[in-house]
Amino acid sequence: MMGAADQRIFDALRAAHYPPARNHVAAHITLFHQLPPSALDELDRLVRRIAADTPPPAATLGAPFSLGRGTAFRIDSPELLAIRARIADHFTGALTAQDRGIPRLHITVQNKVAPAEAKALLAELTQDFRPRPLTIAGLAARRYRGGPWEALFARNFRGRRR
Repeated sequence: MMGAADQRIFDALRAAHYPPARNHVAAHITLFHQLPPSALDELDRLVRRIAADTPPPAATLGAPFSLGRGTAFRIDSPELLAIRARIADHFTGALTAQDRGIPRLHITVQNKVAPAEAKALLAELTQDFRPRPLTIAGLAARRYRGGPWEALFARNFRGRRR
């Protein structure tokens, strides 16, 4: 989960540039694509522990990039990747092939549009872009429901920096 101010910015970009019929979830950073539904209680317990003892990870919003038929912003956060690795280690053997790799952290603001439309948005977003801090507030899980997504839980980081 992003901080509230960043969430508003990226939700507004999605509302403006994502096809409405496909925009079923708020702006987000995907750490995993599919964990087993049978592991949701275990995931919630693990995320509760991580959130309780972990400070919000430092992150930098990186330059926008092309998805071919969409546009996204890079996220640089070794600390968030370390949290993701902690979760992945816990679920070793239950991860899909897609989730066994290290993700390229990003926030998608446009997808499933004509390549020319995506190229135009990328040019617009790149024009005055400057990297900046991005607030990462916590971890959340959602379940895909064939279009809409069901929010399962959200946990804010509460650990202190040493």
